[in-house]
Parts: sequence; C-alpha cells; structure tokens
Amino acid sequence: MSNSTSLTVSYFILGAYFNIGYLRYLCFMITAMLYIVIVVANTSLIVVICVNRSLHEPMYLFLCSLFVNELYGSTGLFPFLLVQILSDIHTVSAPLCFLQIFCLYTYANIQFCNLAVMSYDRYIAICYPLQYNTRMTSNKAAILIILVWLYSFVKFLITLSLNIRLTLCGNIIDSLYCNNYLIVKLACSDTQVNNIYGLFSIVLSILVPLFPILFSYMRILRVCFSGSKQTRQKAVSTCTPHLVSLLNFSFGCSFEMFQSRFDMSGVPSVLRIILSLYFLIIQPLMNPVMYGLQMSKLRNICKHVLHYKLLAGGRNNKSISE
Repeated sequence: MSNSTSLTVSYFILGAYFNIGYLRYLCFMITAMLYIVIVVANTSLIVVICVNRSLHEPMYLFLCSLFVNELYGSTGLFPFLLVQILSDIHTVSAPLCFLQIFCLYTYANIQFCNLAVMSYDRYIAICYPLQYNTRMTSNKAAILIILVWLYSFVKFLITLSLNIRLTLCGNIIDSLYCNNYLIVKLACSDTQVNNIYGLFSIVLSILVPLFPILFSYMRILRVCFSGSKQTRQKAVSTCTPHLVSLLNFSFGCSFEMFQSRFDMSGVPSVLRIILSLYFLIIQPLMNPVMYGLQMSKLRNICKHVLHYKLLAGGRNNKSISE
C-alpha cells in the first residue's frame, strides 16, 4: 500500500520475514519445542508454589507472579510466531496486532516492576531479618502484585488508546511481530501527543522500577560488606538469580528499543531477528531454571515431588507386571 495517502488499515504486513524454503518446518519445530518447555517449566513451578503451604511466603508469591507473567508474555508471542512461520503471506489483522502489542508491552512492564518489588523484598529480608515477617506479610505481597499488574495494564491502555486513533499512511511493519513504535511511524496524522506520552511512558517504565532496585542493592551491599559471612552467603544465594534476570532482561529490551528507533541495517538480518526475540524467549526459559536451582527451599520441594512421582511410577509399573 502507498505510504503517501491516508487509509483505513484493516491489517498489517510483517516485513521482517523472508523465504527460507523447507527450513521453515525446522524453525516451526524448534519454536514449538521452546514454547512447550516454557509452558511446562513455568506451570510446574506455579503449581508447586500454589500446592505447598510452606511456600506461601512473600518471596515465593513474587516468584509465582513472575512465572505467570512469563506464561502471559510467551502466549502473546509464540502461537503468533508459529502461525507466521508456516504462512506464505505474513499479515496480521489490526485488532490482533494491537492485542499483541498490549500483551508484549505489559509483559515487559510487569517484568521490570516484579523484579523491582522482589529486590525490595530481598532488601528487607537481608537488612531487617528479624522484622521481615511483620514488614512483608503475604497480604502485603498480594497487594503489591495486584498493584504491579494494574499499573502496567492502565499505563499501556492509555498508550494503546492514543495509537488506535491515529490515521495511518501505510501498513508495512519491518518486524517479526507487532511493534508499537513502528506503527506510530506509519502515521500521517499528528503524533505529538503520542511521542510525548511515549517518552513519558518509557521514563516511567525505567525509573519507577530502577529507584527501588538501586536503593535495595545499595543497602544490601552495605550490609554485606559490614555483616557476617552467613549474611553474605544468604545475599549471594538469593540475589544472584535476581540480578542475572534483571541484567539479561534489560539487555534484551535495550536492543529491541534501539532496533526500532535507529538504523540497524549494518547488523546481519539473522542476528537482528535473534536479538529482537531474545527478551521474549530467553527470559521465560531462564527464570524457572535459575530460581528453581538457586532457591534451596523451592529446589528441595521440586526434587521431593519428582522423586515421589518416579517412585509412584515405578510401583505402578511393578504392579502391572505382576
């Protein structure tokens, strides 16, 4: 469609896909396997946390919120990718495109806010261990989780309402999935309000989580340097997966922001595709593995459940053979 005349866009064309022949079936299988692993890993940990009363503590409630968000973000991307990989024409209807934008952008915002709340929780646990149970109760944790999700949804609903009203002069998006900024760039109507609120929204998305994270880790580091060896070990064991998760997600989101706003034609197309999907694939895979292995209480319960299931399976097979 022409980029010089305004039109009512009913669908968008995704311009980042190219013909890879029969390799698309291999890509489809790899993508499907990744999605299955993400769903199984995150769902398993959610069920373990919900079923075991000993894990009904603030830290594990925040982890549960994190794993639910991984499922939410993955479901906003993977089924869409699977359909597009096998399609000959890479188009998406406008309502579905805006729905995907809403899912992916709220996922990113919830992720950062979840990590910010978790850093504050670790700060209280390490710096004020004797007061932790009164300062951070399960009810307070539940309220914080609800506020994180509501804040993220409301903030991006405003962005979405501003975008839907735009008059567009094209429908080609140079991306594998729907991207908010690339759609705004297609507009031939005034986008000043969108740009101002977009910058405001980015600042909010970065600064609101960043302040509690910096505050918490500055205090934790101070306590670690002046505290006992046991305090340092506790800080390392509980903060390492959180810091790795935070840095990994920040890297992925930063590249995606740079790619949509600056000319990245010098970067090989395959590398651009991999990095554009990085924060939506690696994070949901990495978080359940990291937290499942690093958090000793969660790791021990998972081992116990797995051991019990293997024993039960062995007994069933033995009784059948007899």
